[in-house]
Amino acid sequence: MRVLVVEDEHKISAYVKRGLEEAGYAVDAVFTGPEALEWADAAPYDAIVLDILLPGMDGLSVCREFRRRGMRAPVLMLTARDTIDDRVAGLDSGADDYLVKPFAMRELLARVRALARRAGDQPRTTTLRVADLTMDTLTRRVRRGHRMIQLTAKEYAVLECLMRGPERVLTRSMIAEHVWSYAAVNQSNVVDVYIRNLRRKIDDPSDLKLIHTVRGAGYRLSPGEEENG
Repeated sequence: MRVLVVEDEHKISAYVKRGLEEAGYAVDAVFTGPEALEWADAAPYDAIVLDILLPGMDGLSVCREFRRRGMRAPVLMLTARDTIDDRVAGLDSGADDYLVKPFAMRELLARVRALARRAGDQPRTTTLRVADLTMDTLTRRVRRGHRMIQLTAKEYAVLECLMRGPERVLTRSMIAEHVWSYAAVNQSNVVDVYIRNLRRKIDDPSDLKLIHTVRGAGYRLSPGEEENG
């Protein structure tokens, strides 16, 4: 299952992301309401963990916009407030469940599992695929055709970020935020270094190039021709 975590408190976001990943989920983490809408538009999610108090656009408004756009992924709302009115507001916005902070990871995982069951989800593959490049997010094995590719933890994280949004242009800052979480990555060439490493391991031995540079924008993973050099 693929989960989107929307939480502006970086420590809580990292805690939730790590707990979900250790339970076998593929996780994207964003920190603002507009980012949540952008990522949810770009890729399908099986569940969304959404904080109410967010910068740019609060979680209630984000949830209402999800539903207006026809997104059916179950939403687990997080909040520090525990009144009946708060719960009603969350559910009325389109949320499926409500969890009050602080919470235990076991409870959050149980809530996510319950949402998946109620939504009628069946167990889904843990494999991401673009052309002949495959990634098993459970075993963390990466292959290009029949060739096993050995990656460092950060190389794997950068590639996973790209594979979750094939054909989509990801900026360096978007990649850095998802790979390094709340740690500041000020040097723009840090991401470039990892992209070069991935190209050497994934693309150089193959005729079909998958990792493309979009000048002035970022990078895209695609089996199509490189349009912008």
